[in-house]
Amino acid sequence: MSAAASIPRPEYPRPSLRRERWANLNGVWSFAFDDDDCGVAEGWPSVSSPTAPDGPFQRTIVVPFAYQTRASTVHDAGLHQVVWYARSLDGGDLPAVGERLMLHFGAVDYHAMVWVNGRLVAEHEGGYTPFAADITESVTGHQDVVVVRASDPVADLDQPRGKQYWKQHADDVFYTGGTGIWQTVWLEPVPRARVQDLAIMPMLDDASVEITASVTAAALGQRLTVRISLEGRLLVDDSALVTGGEVRRRWNLVDGADYADASVIDHRGIATWSPDNPRLYDVEVEIHGESGVVDRVESYFGMRKVETRDGQVLLNHRPLYQRLVLDQGYFPDGGYTASSDEELRGDIELAKQMGFNGARKHQKAEDPRWLYWADRLGFVVWSEMPSGFRYSSRYVKRVTAEWQQIVLRDRNHPCILVWTPVNESWGVPALRGEPDPAQTSFVAALYHLTKALDPSRLVVGNDGWEHMRTDLFTMHHYGDAADLRATFADRRTAVTARPLHRHVYAPGFEHRGEPVIVSEFGGVAFADATNESDPQVPTWGFHTVADSDGLLARYAEFVDAVAQSPVVVGFCWTQLTDIQQEANGLLRADRTPKVDPAAIREVNLAARARRTRID
Repeated sequence: MSAAASIPRPEYPRPSLRRERWANLNGVWSFAFDDDDCGVAEGWPSVSSPTAPDGPFQRTIVVPFAYQTRASTVHDAGLHQVVWYARSLDGGDLPAVGERLMLHFGAVDYHAMVWVNGRLVAEHEGGYTPFAADITESVTGHQDVVVVRASDPVADLDQPRGKQYWKQHADDVFYTGGTGIWQTVWLEPVPRARVQDLAIMPMLDDASVEITASVTAAALGQRLTVRISLEGRLLVDDSALVTGGEVRRRWNLVDGADYADASVIDHRGIATWSPDNPRLYDVEVEIHGESGVVDRVESYFGMRKVETRDGQVLLNHRPLYQRLVLDQGYFPDGGYTASSDEELRGDIELAKQMGFNGARKHQKAEDPRWLYWADRLGFVVWSEMPSGFRYSSRYVKRVTAEWQQIVLRDRNHPCILVWTPVNESWGVPALRGEPDPAQTSFVAALYHLTKALDPSRLVVGNDGWEHMRTDLFTMHHYGDAADLRATFADRRTAVTARPLHRHVYAPGFEHRGEPVIVSEFGGVAFADATNESDPQVPTWGFHTVADSDGLLARYAEFVDAVAQSPVVVGFCWTQLTDIQQEANGLLRADRTPKVDPAAIREVNLAARARRTRID
């Protein structure tokens, strides 16, 4: 099995757990809107031919693009809350005797039901997380049909949706939604005895790594082998008997080899990961039975440690001045979905050309392929939970469940340094004045839950203001340069600031020495910008300028104001690209730079140099 280059997004979709055999199901599917929500009652799950002229599927769509996008070929601006997909499987995709056939979905927004030959095989809630179904018992090898129903209720504000607007037209800071399948769909034949997941925990201070392999029950009594290498040099070759559902092992990685490039080894005899030097270790995990290798997966990891001390963020025990850019992951043709792997890589490369060393991925759990390129290219990431906008017990349940899935999916990516479960009190509005104890407890619980799932990273419980438990003091500040200088003149003025009339800390909480980062500021747009998605809808920005020279001057003024602060140890500029009516980008929606990237880079590197002198 392999992915054909002619179909959309042909690259392997799960970079942290790779197998050689797989089949990409992206491409043209049969498609239907179901505005009356009658499909289940009328038997759509049991269609025998998706392309039947008298059947319910009278449209086609290109997967994995949401129907609202140009890339889908549907490009319908209407609010359709229930959509259906169907396609036949190629009999050649069936597994060998003794194997299982898994059907994977990278992400379907928001509630998905999946049938194979009329048999319900999967149901999943959560628009940003993957799920899979074992369809071995449901396929026959002859005219097998997969049917998917996706429900995305626009009026359901308890639903985590991020920046996807719940009304007809995009407005303010909200954009066109993306209903249904928006990440790769794929088949994977797997053995009964197999690796299900890997959890990789680098331990820089001990110069070691711990790997936990979750395996199926059929692997009991067999041997699990782990090999770890660095740039082709084998460092670990170890095996253990599988005696339970998890195999946990730890290895020292000190390597005394004489590498031609001395920068490979830079901490206690091991190679570390950083934006300037993103060294990665390769991992191979195999299960061995009596007849040899039964299952084999590949992964990778980076050795790095992030912590805070004395008001600084330290990466590998060295101060890291974070020059971040706000990245919301919208693409002009594909919406939430990049048209190609090169588009994902290109956004990171453009940001690095401009002198940014990372991004705050805002209100979106991004495609794992973007995280893969951040790992490879050396790009710091803040990962954020997409918000809902109405607090309820249902909202608590949904956010808690999906956030856990996001953290567990992405925890092996070394690029992620910060987890952010809440942004600007969205979904939990009653944190000021007389705070709601339930909402306060929920935000605090998300902080501790995240730490329980991953104690190796920093957590910002509520980014922007009304902090409770947090590892970083972050503030969103859209004032001018003079306001920025006054706010961040010292620690006292920062802590007592009132950004957008909000308290930086929620009642009952106070600053405990956390490092100070301006995690949103700027937002400068051209006054005559055009909304490329809908020219009839005017664009806006927090600040406006006439041209490229004005944008560069304002950028330099704002960044200089932040960099001169004796307490600020990082910033995040709003934002990387224009998105529909919001024209705050350093790049247009098509990724054309508004200002020479080298000029932005010069300003950013000057900020780093100035901060180094302050330290």
